[in-house]
Amino acid sequence: MISLSMCNELLANEGLSLDRQCEVASALGYMGLELALGSLVPRPHEMTDAEALDLRRTVEAHGLVVTGLHWLLAPYPELSVTDPAKQPETQAVLSRLVTLCGVLGGRVLVHGSPAQRAPVPGEDAAQTMARLVETFAPIARLAETAGVTYCVEPLSPAETPVINTVADGAQLVAAVGSPAFRTMIDTSAAGQSEATPVADVIGQWLPSGSVAHVHVNDTNRGAPGMGRDPFHDIARALRRADWPHPVAVEPFRTCIDATTTAAIGAATMRAAWDAAG
Repeated sequence: MISLSMCNELLANEGLSLDRQCEVASALGYMGLELALGSLVPRPHEMTDAEALDLRRTVEAHGLVVTGLHWLLAPYPELSVTDPAKQPETQAVLSRLVTLCGVLGGRVLVHGSPAQRAPVPGEDAAQTMARLVETFAPIARLAETAGVTYCVEPLSPAETPVINTVADGAQLVAAVGSPAFRTMIDTSAAGQSEATPVADVIGQWLPSGSVAHVHVNDTNRGAPGMGRDPFHDIARALRRADWPHPVAVEPFRTCIDATTTAAIGAATMRAAWDAAG
């Protein structure tokens, strides 16, 4: 049986409390929540350990776990991982999110945040990569200590020119050189960015060890099952790779409402997984 984690922001955007989000996730058979902390508090890095433990207890009271964090810099439009003038503040925020992930019991942090990775004007791709390595190297060391994995997320060229493919992410992973710093696959972004089908990307990269997390969503930005992407092939590729971790369902738009959307995503992935067996 596939283990599914539910990204929480669509439910939060509809005004559901964390307790109610957990009720929905549990009723739909998800095993955990991947949290956009900015959907719960305005400045996540200011959360205390005690507040994080309260949040964790709320989730675990429903028989769920916090699987990780994403949308890391969404609450911080002023920050940047590429601008050296903003590097100290950005590193401070990300460092705190790394430690919070550990307190919450999460396994991964997913770094998307396209607006906060825009290249510095006038710098070329090699200079941008050097900036990223400089920013993320100490974050990776902290992640090692915290027992979590920090994942840079390849995103589509429509969102950012920086880190668009899994190969781009793997290049950064190699340059940072930490076992706690990896890349990941978002099936919607991969469907828009990669030259080969997403199932082939999974088959190529999961065995490499560079990939530590998977998001599933349709290229139309809906949940699996809300578009025409071949999730039976994607599930088959995950099974062939013996993927051992939860797969996070991360839609960006709803069908009827967020609960229905989460139900469609879970049902689609389970059916695809079973059919691929």
